[in-house]
Amino acid sequence: MRRIEGRAQHYAWGSTTDIPQLLGMPATDQPYAEHWFGAHESAPSLVDGQPLDQQLAADPGLLGEASRSRFGPRLPYLVKFLAAAHPLSIQAHPDRAQAKAGYAAEEAALVPIGSPERTYRDPWPKPECVIALTTFHGLGGFREPGQTVRLFEALGVARQLNPVISPLSQRRGSAAVAEVFFDVLSLEGERLDLVDLVVQAAQAHADDPGEVGLFARTALEIDEQFPHDRGTLAALLLNRFTLEPGQGMFLPPGSMHAYLRGFALEVMANSDNVLRGGLTSKHIDIDGLLTVVDFSPHPLQPIVPVPFETGVRRYPTQADEFAVWALGPAADTTLPGGGARILVVAQGTATLSNETSSLTLTAGQAAFVPATEQPAVMVAGTAYLAGHGLG
Repeated sequence: MRRIEGRAQHYAWGSTTDIPQLLGMPATDQPYAEHWFGAHESAPSLVDGQPLDQQLAADPGLLGEASRSRFGPRLPYLVKFLAAAHPLSIQAHPDRAQAKAGYAAEEAALVPIGSPERTYRDPWPKPECVIALTTFHGLGGFREPGQTVRLFEALGVARQLNPVISPLSQRRGSAAVAEVFFDVLSLEGERLDLVDLVVQAAQAHADDPGEVGLFARTALEIDEQFPHDRGTLAALLLNRFTLEPGQGMFLPPGSMHAYLRGFALEVMANSDNVLRGGLTSKHIDIDGLLTVVDFSPHPLQPIVPVPFETGVRRYPTQADEFAVWALGPAADTTLPGGGARILVVAQGTATLSNETSSLTLTAGQAAFVPATEQPAVMVAGTAYLAGHGLG
């Protein structure tokens, strides 16, 4: 068990205050979007001053046999603090079979790994789980077509939008949603003015109660950062969700989503495979989206951790690459899970100990625990533990 040093990511959508406050650092004008703990090759955390990915490659026994057999000499997950002040792009991620096929095809086509036209940068899936540290807002899963039509009707723009959204009334299910989604992504010229029409109508309904008001505010919130962007209409096909602290959202491969704002802990498979579907200046791979995205209408349901043992709860994620436990507000037990694990403190303190040493972490700090160790852990506050999800 050793302290692990996080790596900062200063993306433009990040909050300037959430992560610095957690880490006890002075805030600046620079956005601090993410703080990574893991062995991602682009920004590996340091353990004892050495990159963790290099340590694992040199000594795969640190990962444990189950993880090494399934995922090779690599940590299969990444843990991060994520602080969004503004909306992120609409995106989805592939499953393992899709990632392997897509990666092989782009390799065979000699698409450079760093090309902006490249979609699959590795052969791995990318399920995700986001856990709210503050109230957290996002979009995920496509809304029932009829309900989306009714919301546009409530804004008073359904008639003008009919050339684009009519399939939502004429057909049911994923075929209707997919047709409208891809038509929206092709808007240009005068058709693109439909975005401004919706935003202007939303201004008159921003204070409405219930779902109509939320729909209107979502349009305005997105337009503030992405004015006159066709992705605004794509985003309005998605359900909006709100997580309160401790609640999570598991995002399986194929689930279209976008984070809007809030502070969270995110645990995800260690992959760079992102298929963007709007609110971005980056490459949008239409063929890839057709292959990967689940267009079936369904809301995403928040998840809460279920009791595992005294002071320990486990989030019900369905991913082999990672599992997530919540520890606290008072826990005194053996560290759960197996394989290589990362313990992160969100509030208070956590102390890891064995027969010969101990390590105390405070808010914002993390520890790497190899498969060869099974220390005791005492938590006074809130901590989160990530490990592989096998077995």
